[in-house]
Amino acid sequence: MADDCLFCRMATVAMDVPKLYEDDLVFAIRDINPRAPVHVIIIPKRHITTARDLAESDGPLLARMLTVANRVAEAEGVGASGYRLAINCGEDAGMTIFHLHLHLLGGHALGAEG
Repeated sequence: MADDCLFCRMATVAMDVPKLYEDDLVFAIRDINPRAPVHVIIIPKRHITTARDLAESDGPLLARMLTVANRVAEAEGVGASGYRLAINCGEDAGMTIFHLHLHLLGGHALGAEG
């Protein structure tokens, strides 16, 4: 855990936030600055700064993040209509909190990215 990391504090009792999902590896929260009607962030509890810092051994963690995203999408009512999953990597990609996280966006037609 990085003491100065917002998501690390959320992963512990140091900062209590409403969680849509939580298990031993990840948790999911609503984005406080939503870009779509449904905007949820799936966050690993272990601090990983960016996707550049992932190792092959992190495969099970990434699989968990994706399966949780699918579960949350169903619970939020966008599973059938479609949703976007995005991981930003670095400042030019729009990353503002340097702790790996997966965005789930849906609830309307999103259009092309980039």
